[in-house]
Amino acid sequence: MKHIRILGAAAAIAALMFASATVSVSLSTPAVAQAAQDDQVATNNGNLTIHPVHHAGVVLTWNGKRIVADPTTFPPGPNSGAADFRGANPPDLILITHEHGDHFSVPTLTELAGPNTVIVAPQSVYGMLPPALQAKTKVMKNGERATYAGVPLEAVTSYNTTAERLMYHPKGRDNGYVLNLGGKRLYIAGDTEETPELKTLPNIDIAFIPMNLPYTMTVDAAAQWVKDFRPKIVYPYHYAESDVNKFRMLVGNTSEVRLRKWY
Repeated sequence: MKHIRILGAAAAIAALMFASATVSVSLSTPAVAQAAQDDQVATNNGNLTIHPVHHAGVVLTWNGKRIVADPTTFPPGPNSGAADFRGANPPDLILITHEHGDHFSVPTLTELAGPNTVIVAPQSVYGMLPPALQAKTKVMKNGERATYAGVPLEAVTSYNTTAERLMYHPKGRDNGYVLNLGGKRLYIAGDTEETPELKTLPNIDIAFIPMNLPYTMTVDAAAQWVKDFRPKIVYPYHYAESDVNKFRMLVGNTSEVRLRKWY
């Protein structure tokens, strides 16, 4: 189990009561560019709108569809965080990368998912869902491709490679996702380090890359990974107290690094 480090006694007590796994974070984070939170990227089927929510949560709007990745409360807790991810209509597609509480919340999914929402998750998450949510969920394994809610996607590997971190995200359990949105390939990494498979992940236009210790990787390692697979646009997320300005400097001209306020 991971441990949450957050500010405020009441928040800490609530977090400790939430036992489905957590992340080491602080609400005190390094300075980032204070640009508008919503970005737009042109695709073959209109603009893709990218809305950072918090930590690892993001909402994508494209071609009349709403796609939500890893919706939870943050800091993680036992209540629903659906309000942070709601739109005028329920999401068409919800992607869950893995079972830890900063990425996965049954109360949030229960309130957020509508009658036609499709949830995509790894098998480990499916087994933790109540029957009503299992009925909405499609299980994907690493390497599988499918189209759900009109969105072509691929589940890719997501795991730790450093010896002392292997316990956090074992190989084969969790998913990252590559979505094809109007000809743009968008990658949501979840919690991972650079792996042999991900070092050559091809033709990524937009990538969401984590960096925090001890659960994912250092800023230097994340920057080296970006230099290896060379996505066009990179959003550092799930960064907690990591120095994202250093990350941008290390990446240099390899990719466009967009810093947004996730905390």
